[in-house]
Amino acid sequence: MELRKLGTSGLEVSALGLGCMGLSHAYGRPVENSEGVALIRAAVERGVTFFDTAELYGPFTNEVLVGEALAPVRDKVIIATKFGFTFDGPKQTGMDSRPAHIREVAEASLKRLGIETVDLFYQHRVDPNVPIEDVAGTVQQLIAEGKVRYFGLSEAGADTIRRAHAVQPVAALQSEYSLWWREPETTVFPTLEELGIGFVPFSPLGRGFLTGKIDAETKFEANDFRNNLPRFAEDARRSNQLLVDRLKAIGERKNRTPAQIALAWLLAQKPWIVPIPGTTKLSRLEENLSAADIVLTAEELGEIEDVTSEVPVQGARYPQHLQQTINR
Repeated sequence: MELRKLGTSGLEVSALGLGCMGLSHAYGRPVENSEGVALIRAAVERGVTFFDTAELYGPFTNEVLVGEALAPVRDKVIIATKFGFTFDGPKQTGMDSRPAHIREVAEASLKRLGIETVDLFYQHRVDPNVPIEDVAGTVQQLIAEGKVRYFGLSEAGADTIRRAHAVQPVAALQSEYSLWWREPETTVFPTLEELGIGFVPFSPLGRGFLTGKIDAETKFEANDFRNNLPRFAEDARRSNQLLVDRLKAIGERKNRTPAQIALAWLLAQKPWIVPIPGTTKLSRLEENLSAADIVLTAEELGEIEDVTSEVPVQGARYPQHLQQTINR
C-alpha cells in the first residue's frame, strides 16, 4: 500500500489505517481477543502501518488488544492513542486534560500497549476547563522525555488548533469526515492546509451506513451506540438510503462496492488525508483496503459531488449533549 505523509510533520503512514475501536467498544459485543489479534495482524500483512486506539475503547481493553497484536511488528507500525476522559470503572464520567492527568494516562497507555513511546498522542476531545496551551505544553514535555513522538487533536475547532500548534506542532487532527459528514471541509481544512497538519477521518464509512449493509429495517444490538444517534433513527435511515443507492450505482460501473467508492473519494480529496475505517471481519478489511487502488476520474468525482448536493443527509450527527463537545 502506498504511504502518505500527515502534513509536514514527517509522520508517514499507510494511505489507509485501521480504526480498532469497534473490536472492543460501541458496536455491540466485543470480539474475542484471538479474533481481534488475528484481524489486526491480517491488516499488517496487507500493508497497514497505522493503528488507532484509545483508553476510552473498552474502556482500556482495546489498548491491551492492540498492543498484543502489534508486539511482533512494533518497529514497523505507528500506534495512535488518546487521552482526555475520566472513568468510574467501565463508565466514562467526564473530561480531564489537566497536565497531571495527561501524564497519568500516558504512563497507563504505555503500559497497556506494552510500548516505550506512543507514536501519536491525541487529545480525545477539547476540554473547556483546561487551556489548550497547557495541554500542548504537557505533550511537548512528554515528547522531550521520549514518551510520545507526535501530538494530535480530535474534533477540535480551527482556533483551538492554531493555539495548540503555536505551542507544540500538531501532526494530525482526527475528526469525523465522510460523504455524509463534510463539515470539516469548510471549518478546518483551510487551517490544516495552512499549518501543514494531516487529517485522519474516523467513521469514513458513516458508521457503517455507506457500506450499503444497513437499511431502515436493520436492528442493532442493545448496546450499539448507533441506537442513540439521530442519523440512525429509522426514518432518517430510510431517507438516507438514496445516497447509498447512488453510490452503489457508481460502484457497479467500476465493479466496486459503495464502501470502496466512499473511501476512494476520501483519498482523492487531499494527499494528507488518511482514513481509518474499522471492521471486525477479514472480508470487510480486504474490501476496504482495496479502495486504496481505486482511481476516480474527474467525471466520477463530479458525479459524486452532484449526488451529495442532491441528497441532503437527514438526522443530526449526535444527540445535542454530545454535539456540544465537538469543534471547540
